Amino acid sequence: MRILIIEDDMNLREELKILLDDSGYDGIILPSFENTKEHILKINPDLLLLDIKLPNINGQVLLKEIRKESDMAVIMLTSKNTEVDEVLSMTYGADDYITKPYNPVLLLLRIEALFKRMKKTSENLSYKDVKVNLLKSTLESRDKELLLSKNEISIFYYLLMHKGKIITRDDIINYLWGNDRFIDDNTLTVNINRLRKKLEEINLKGVIETRREQGYILI
Repeated sequence: MRILIIEDDMNLREELKILLDDSGYDGIILPSFENTKEHILKINPDLLLLDIKLPNINGQVLLKEIRKESDMAVIMLTSKNTEVDEVLSMTYGADDYITKPYNPVLLLLRIEALFKRMKKTSENLSYKDVKVNLLKSTLESRDKELLLSKNEISIFYYLLMHKGKIITRDDIINYLWGNDRFIDDNTLTVNINRLRKKLEEINLKGVIETRREQGYILI
């Protein structure tokens, strides 16, 4: 699970990354606070740890803007300990809220609990009467269970989470492999074509459309 850290305290964010990496997560630090929302949406982490007090922008306002485009999991981090901040954070769409200084064990427990809730939710995913089982990496129709590869289920899930919206090739590549690795552009094409062929086996033909010079869309 990739966890993006948005924290202006350099020492604290470094400590957070070490804590997350040592606990089996992939901690990612966003060092710059220019075009913050765009960077967050491009990285598209499994979880966002978002500080309320940031340079040039309020974390709660940033959260409100993110929620217009993404339902990624968000835990707010703040040194403020008031009910107003907690209520505002939850109203704007935070999944959880924790005050600083926090107990590292408590933070890890909150993260684990949030991911468990997300897994339960994912078990109820469906598309056109086809059940999407992320844990088993399958698509289940009434009369067939279709087994997908890790990349295939990831691509389908990512498109499903943005159903009806055009997703660029770069966004999908970054979601699958991260933006710090060189991936041959043809690799994504191969995975998309394999996924399309498999979807035809459960009568989902033509549901992933290519939009020239834009990307892909799940209709």
